[in-house]
Amino acid sequence: MEMLKPEPQIFVERTLALIKPDVVEKEEEIEDLILRSGFLIVQKRKLQLSPEQCSNFYADQYGKLFFPNLTAYMSSGPLVAMVLARHCAVSYWKELLGPSNSLRARRTDPHSLRAIYGTDDLRNALHGSLSISSAEREIRFMFPEVILEPIPTGQRARDYLNLYIKPTLLAGLTALCKEKPADPMIWLADWLIEHNPNKPRLQQQVTDEEHQ
Repeated sequence: MEMLKPEPQIFVERTLALIKPDVVEKEEEIEDLILRSGFLIVQKRKLQLSPEQCSNFYADQYGKLFFPNLTAYMSSGPLVAMVLARHCAVSYWKELLGPSNSLRARRTDPHSLRAIYGTDDLRNALHGSLSISSAEREIRFMFPEVILEPIPTGQRARDYLNLYIKPTLLAGLTALCKEKPADPMIWLADWLIEHNPNKPRLQQQVTDEEHQ
């Protein structure tokens, strides 16, 4: 009897990408290169970190001589955080970035993103997670509302429901009662999509809020 072979599986990884403050104006150009390299941008957010937040994000670098300059640089202006997904996302993104020192990248990997957009060892334009575990930690830091596998259970699941799901659902049901639409199920579904607490805040949205 011939045994059936299982269908091949493609495991999709996620990694964190940061467009650093000195190259934020190149955001669209860099995103185009990311998409053309086979990545999907799952989440995106424009934000500015305080020096304290930068210290927490780069806690593994604490005590090194460049640490104060690193936190000052990363908190000097807005940056763009993105969750990138594809097969072997961590390794492919590191390869696309090139060496961390932009001067070295221009010598050894002239087509890498850091060779193109970076300035030197410190101002190297972009950040990428070093491993799957660091990617999970960094994604949670930049996108604390995102759910990563494994799906939370027990108390973590209850906390998530109380913090995000129940308030949103209650607000939606309250709005539904006030609106009294002809098709309440469709109306509520559309409302929940529009008011999804995990909805990425794109740069244009952030810019609009800043001008209000």
